[in-house]
Amino acid sequence: MPSPLAERSLGAAVLALVVGDITAFAADAIVNAANSALRGGGGVDGAIHRAGGPAIMAELRARYPAGTPTGTAVATGAGDLPARWVVHAVGPAWAGGGHGEREQLASAYRSALAVAAGLGARTVNVPAISAGIYGYPLPEAAEVAVGTIADVLRSDPGSVERATFVLRPQTIDAFRRALAAIR
Repeated sequence: MPSPLAERSLGAAVLALVVGDITAFAADAIVNAANSALRGGGGVDGAIHRAGGPAIMAELRARYPAGTPTGTAVATGAGDLPARWVVHAVGPAWAGGGHGEREQLASAYRSALAVAAGLGARTVNVPAISAGIYGYPLPEAAEVAVGTIADVLRSDPGSVERATFVLRPQTIDAFRRALAAIR
């Protein structure tokens, strides 16, 4: 993993930001920005399925044939990825902000970390959920993402020790601002 562009200690845990390909960096768990059908897609979801191989989709179909609702997360093995698990978190599609999107996005991050912690993951790599094709405005998506992960890391000491947002170059500035605003 490259050196973090920014990082913050939150009690015993660390929240970091890096730019790169989430499928290339080792962690105990990698969070996938999944759709509620859990049937693959574009963006991060497509990249994770391509890099991880068909075992991930086969496990999703066998274990979660009905998918999972927006704001929740489920886990599978990681296939060929440099991780033990993939946590598939479903964020909301942006619909103007008045349809519970903020709460659903925060819930997706909380659920992802809870699932990862339940598996015993100490290191978790996380994408910018809903900030791509789902159209969530980047500044608000970054604020919700960083704030929620920071709250989880502070409130559950000794569980996940390091959460690293693995971001695209065009998203890093919004996440840096959100991380700097954490108190």
